[in-house]
Amino acid sequence: MLAYTLKRILLMLPTLLGVLLLTFVVIQFVPGGPVEQYLAEAKVGTGAGAAAEGGLQYRGAQGVDDKRLEQIKALYGFDKPAPQRFVDMLWQFARFDLGQSFYQNRSVASLVWDKLPVSMSLGLWTFFISYLVAVPLGVAKAVRAGSRFDTWSTVVVLLGYAIPGFVLGVALLVVFGGQLQWFPLRGLTSPHWAELSWGAKVVDYLWHIALPVLAMVVGSFAVTTMLTRNAMLEEIRKQYVLTAQAKGLSERRVLYAHVLRNALLPIVTGFPAAFVGAFFTGSLLVETLFSLDGLGLLSYESVIRRDYPVVMGTLYLFTLVGLVTKLISDLCYAWVDPRVTFD
Repeated sequence: MLAYTLKRILLMLPTLLGVLLLTFVVIQFVPGGPVEQYLAEAKVGTGAGAAAEGGLQYRGAQGVDDKRLEQIKALYGFDKPAPQRFVDMLWQFARFDLGQSFYQNRSVASLVWDKLPVSMSLGLWTFFISYLVAVPLGVAKAVRAGSRFDTWSTVVVLLGYAIPGFVLGVALLVVFGGQLQWFPLRGLTSPHWAELSWGAKVVDYLWHIALPVLAMVVGSFAVTTMLTRNAMLEEIRKQYVLTAQAKGLSERRVLYAHVLRNALLPIVTGFPAAFVGAFFTGSLLVETLFSLDGLGLLSYESVIRRDYPVVMGTLYLFTLVGLVTKLISDLCYAWVDPRVTFD
């Protein structure tokens, strides 16, 4: 186990390096970087100032002198060659320094920390509701395999899986937020949330989070439900079930004390990755649709504005978290089921 763990940790380094290198190279070929955007904004500002003063010439068209251009490049770190910038970034990430945002004058870590509660709210609610509904539903489908309930529940679950979350979100907003006006259209809390009592704050928060969570959770039922159902059916057909029934154990005890325990092994071992991933779940379209300022919206705005420190810093953080949780999930599988070895 120790040798396998060390090998996986060593394999994380080239994987992480490859992800960062590929993204960094792609960024170099994307037009409209921060220097170009700064120059464009400067020209617009200068032109507007000249027009306000009644000038007849558009001064922004005169461009920027070479000295000023070099200062701007040095401001954003583009005065160094690309290989040196990449090495400096790696050394920075090795010290867990995610860098500073170009446009918000704040560290990337503080930006992630500020946006994390919104994405956590969506991710954790989606995680818990998905498992609390999908696992019992999968067990019920396995017990009633081949029945009408099994068939129609499969159709409903797969239909929900096929509908994109943002499409369902639009429908929910139009029906329940616009026509019926049962739920708010935007935000995680009301503007006067700070003035409410403790109980009213909880109700207000749940009132606002209901539609976004519903839009995200419907599509997440299918995988866990069908995995639970198929695992239960596979365990039911095994020899130890017949042995337990021959010993006189009740059908309920055999099903829930033996079959369910073994069938949930692949579900349980996926908990660490799913739970940790819930903290960093950022659904761009759902967050944008419901005006929720989370990690998904932060990533989108960073790409649009070419805020490279935020793009690379969040990519490094999320990739590292993903690799670690994947390792933890594999180790949990061996811990839950002693029959599994990594030799």
